[in-house]
Amino acid sequence: MNFFLKSISYIIHPLLMPLLGALIYFFFAPRFIPNEIVLTKVAALIIITVIIPIILYFLLKNLGLVSSIHIENVKQRKIPLLLQSGLLIVVIKMIIDVYHYPALYFFFLGVLFSLLSAIFMVLFNIKASLHMTGISGITVFAITLSIHFGLNLTLPIAILFVMNGLVATSRLHCKAHTFKELVLGCTIGILPQIILANLWL
Repeated sequence: MNFFLKSISYIIHPLLMPLLGALIYFFFAPRFIPNEIVLTKVAALIIITVIIPIILYFLLKNLGLVSSIHIENVKQRKIPLLLQSGLLIVVIKMIIDVYHYPALYFFFLGVLFSLLSAIFMVLFNIKASLHMTGISGITVFAITLSIHFGLNLTLPIAILFVMNGLVATSRLHCKAHTFKELVLGCTIGILPQIILANLWL
C-alpha cells in the first residue's frame, strides 16, 4: 500500500495534467478533427508540456535550484513555475488557438492562471498542492465539456473523482502537504476553470 500511494504522486503528476486535458478533449469532443492534426497537436503538447519541462528540471537540479520533481520546497517553486507558465503561453499562442479549439484554449488559459496563482502564493511563502491543482482542474474541465457538448461522461468523470481522492490520500500519506494545502490546490485548480468556462459554454 505504501508503494502504491507513493507511486500515485508520479503517475498522476501535475506535469502530465495539461496533456491529459487535451487528450480528453480530442477523444470525447464531438467535432471532426483530422487524425493528422490531432497527432500533430498531441506531439507538440508532449514536447512543450512534458519533455521540455523534464529537461529543464534536470538542468535546475544540476544547478541546485530544485531538489525533487515534486518541488515540495516552497522556496524552490518560483523558477520552475515561471518556466512552466512560459511554456503554457507558447501553447496558447502557437498550438491551441481560440478560434478552432475554444474549449481547449480556455482550459489551457485556466491552467496558466492556476500556475500564476501558485506563483503568487509562493511570494507569501504559501504552498498549495500542485497535484491537486492539476487533477481538480481537469475534473472541472471534463464536467464543463460534458455540459457544453451534451455528452454522457459519467464514467470518465467518476474516474477523475477517484483520482482526486487517490492524489489527496497519496500527498497526505507522503506528508508532502497538509489538508489546508490540498484545499488551496483544489481551489486554484477549480476556480479558473469555472470562471473561464463562462466564455465558451
